[in-house]
Amino acid sequence: MKLHDLTPAPGSKQRRKRVGRGIAGKGGKTAGRGTKGQRARSKVPVGFEGGQLPLHMRVPKLPGFTNPFRVEYQAVNLDTIEASGLDVVDPEALLARGLVGKGSLVKVLARGEVTRAVTVRAHKFSKAAEAAITAAGGTVEILALPWGDRRPPAKGNQHTNR
Repeated sequence: MKLHDLTPAPGSKQRRKRVGRGIAGKGGKTAGRGTKGQRARSKVPVGFEGGQLPLHMRVPKLPGFTNPFRVEYQAVNLDTIEASGLDVVDPEALLARGLVGKGSLVKVLARGEVTRAVTVRAHKFSKAAEAAITAAGGTVEILALPWGDRRPPAKGNQHTNR
């Protein structure tokens, strides 16, 4: 068998239907487009919605949005606090050891365990981490965020000039 001997299976290839070639055939006269109207004419773009803003322009260009009030915390786990050997753990001490970045907010998470009494100052704690520190005889101090509350005012509290 050679390349020129290959043929498709019988019935697998069909000739395309040639419409609009006179009234003798099945696709004569209106050629399957119905009678009159815009879609019976030529040159209607694919996706055209009659002058309405098309779907591909209505959907946003990029997915999602960026929350302007998002607060990023750097996580510090209990095993890190235990390994540091510090009695008072705060963002400055963690920065000096290179465990957090400069000016970052610190959140303490509960991976690992604390076996000694330690004072931990951070901006946020998980409930399990707070429970583990206090169970070991330590204390937890929540630091205030440097900018206060950034949420917009509630809708009912706005004053209007009348």
